Amino acid sequence: MNVIKSIDIQQEILLDNDREAEKLRRQLAEKQVFMVNLMASPGAGKTSLLIQTIRRLRGKLRIGVVEGDIDSMVDSYKVADEQVATVQIKTGGACHLDAAMVKHGIDCLNLDELDLIFIENIGNLVCPAEFDTGADLKVMILSVPEGDDKPMKYPLIFSVCDALVINKTDYLPDPGFNPDALVQHVRRLNPNIEIFSLSCRQEIGLDTWCDWLERKVTVKCSC
Repeated sequence: MNVIKSIDIQQEILLDNDREAEKLRRQLAEKQVFMVNLMASPGAGKTSLLIQTIRRLRGKLRIGVVEGDIDSMVDSYKVADEQVATVQIKTGGACHLDAAMVKHGIDCLNLDELDLIFIENIGNLVCPAEFDTGADLKVMILSVPEGDDKPMKYPLIFSVCDALVINKTDYLPDPGFNPDALVQHVRRLNPNIEIFSLSCRQEIGLDTWCDWLERKVTVKCSC
């Protein structure tokens, strides 16, 4: 009987991506540039949080942005209007950014002129969580209208993120969203995760988030 060799393509892809991510992370570390990977569902408020953060950190940190979308430049135009270096990656159908894609974006930026790079990943709670982008920090945004059951439905993304931003708190109280239940679910998956509650629309809670992020960047870049 012939021996059939089984090849796990997904495992190979992830291993290759991990190697590329580590190379990118070393490159950024040499330039003392900090990178944040923003992940969320479509409409959760990635671009809104990004713009509000840029405005509060302007003059403190030099910021660049790598925008990921399947086929659009809508968010890139909004971010570029904030006078920050912006690169658009169109995946043409892929539902996530990987390290190689991000590297293409990084190569279009002048790292000598930056302290902080944001990746705005594709709107998706599944695939982006599986691929290391080379970022120093993984941040997930969950909006109140999405409900408090998402950690049970998409546990991986809550498990791998360093911080959770609960956006659109101006919708509270909401019968479909129990903040305490959400925090309990998230803490079971990830006891060390940082959690921020804010409203980009009403500009509430943003200073706490930005102060924390600025400290993270400053510590990394001063090493």
